[in-house]
Parts: sequence; C-alpha cells; structure tokens
Amino acid sequence: MTVQTVGVIGAGQMGNGIAHVFAAAGYDVVLNDISAEALAAAMAKIETNTARQVSKGQLDAEARDAALARIRTTTDLGELGGGDLIIEAATEREEVKHRIFAALQPSLGPGTILTSNTSSISITRLAARTDRPDRFMGFHFMNPVPLMKLVELIRGIATSEETYRELKTIVGRLGKTAASAEDYPAFIVNRVLIPMINEAVYVLYEGVGSVASIDASMKLGANHPMGPLELGDFIGLDTCLSIMNVLRDGLADTKYRPCPLLVKYVEAGWLGRKSGRGFYDYRSGNPEPTR
Repeated sequence: MTVQTVGVIGAGQMGNGIAHVFAAAGYDVVLNDISAEALAAAMAKIETNTARQVSKGQLDAEARDAALARIRTTTDLGELGGGDLIIEAATEREEVKHRIFAALQPSLGPGTILTSNTSSISITRLAARTDRPDRFMGFHFMNPVPLMKLVELIRGIATSEETYRELKTIVGRLGKTAASAEDYPAFIVNRVLIPMINEAVYVLYEGVGSVASIDASMKLGANHPMGPLELGDFIGLDTCLSIMNVLRDGLADTKYRPCPLLVKYVEAGWLGRKSGRGFYDYRSGNPEPTR
C-alpha cells in the first residue's frame, strides 16, 4: 500500500515532532490528544520550529505554510482510524498503549498499519493485543524528532515483510536513516543509553562526583554533546525510570536495577526540563544543579 494519511497519537514532545516531519515530507497528518490545550501547544511548537527552519534556510516559507496546512488536530481518537498509518506516541506505559489500541480498533480500516513510538516496550506483546499483528511495528523516533536522523524499526514476531519494507521506505522519504532492531527490551539506542544515565545517577548517589563534575567529565572527557544527567533531564527522568524497569523486568539482570536516587527524583515529581526541575533547576531560566 502507499501511505499518504498519517495519524499521530499524543501531542507531546515526541508526537508534535513526528507530526512536524511527516507534514514537511508531504504527508497529510491528523494529530490527536485527549487535551485540546495540548494540541494547541503542539501546533504552536510546530509553528515555532518550522519558522526557525525558514530563518536558517532549511525550509522555504511556501513549503512551511503548506506543511502547516497539512496538519489537522482532533481530540476524537476515532478520526484517525481511516488513515493509512497510525503512530502511537503516548506515555511510556504499556497499559496506556493497550487502552489506546483497543479504543482505535472499531474505527480502523482493513489496511491500516499500526505502529508504536515506544522506546522500550515489547512490540510483539503490543501487537498481540490488536487484530493486525502482521501490520504492527515499532517505529521509534529520536528526540528532538526534526533534528535527529535515526529511526529504529522493530519487528514483532508476526510483523510482515511488506509492513517492514513500507516503513523503511517512509523513513527514507522523511530524510532519515533506518536502523533495524530486534524486539528485545529497549532495543538498541536505549539499551545502551539509559543504563549509562542510570550509572551516572549512581555516581552522584555514591558521592563520587557532583552533578556539574559528572556532566563536565563526560562532555570534556568523552566528547559527549550533553552530560548524562543533563540528558536524563532532557529525556524525562520518569521515562528513564520506566525504561530501566522494562530492562530489569525483561532481562532479569540486577545490573539494570534503577538507582534509588533516580526513583526518589521521580517520586518527588522532579522529572527534568518538562517539570522545571530534575538534576538541574530550570525555573530561573539559568539551569543550576539541584544536588
């Protein structure tokens, strides 16, 4: 099948970025969220980001206007069902994703491809709860979506070759690069990245270094563009904790035990940039280490 209409579920950081890149690549996009306020904020973010692309010469003004016109928003999940491709980009909690796919079921077209932007949850398990495991895949974009070039493609045990080829073609049309990953907890990127962040939290927890010294050490000593604690704040500490829990439960290995300090920050609601405080305090506009 040829994909032209794309539904995106979730208007947060990942969802609005996914809607942005698909619309810019010529796809018609329906962006869904349970909150009208979240949809309005997402559209404002997309307008800001596309305006920045125009100012940098990465997009011309006419193309930007055309891309924005291709995005429609709705709080009615059923309006996405007739699309060719649906990308779920909701909260990284399996029960939430199951509820979304169950609610979509009655309105789905027979050929609609379902995908999840999950960063860690079993694609086989998600697919098994739908009526189309052969047309279900993991479609994992990196954050921030308009800038990052990689997309992980994760096949469940029942995913058809046709579905895989179609999504790989789409990745190329978006101007990105596909990396195929097997359906094991956290796939490739987060299997390596999130335990590194968790280890950095252990280094802080054990008093080996401060927030500032840990991040400076990895930026200047390992040439990382962001320190691991800064990156954890950017991703969201709740998301980091969720992925560590998936790794621990899925692989049954104690090396994936979440650091107690990471758990404490999440319990406190200190989730990083999105909450205004994590390993840094962002509320003044000048990030300051919180520990």
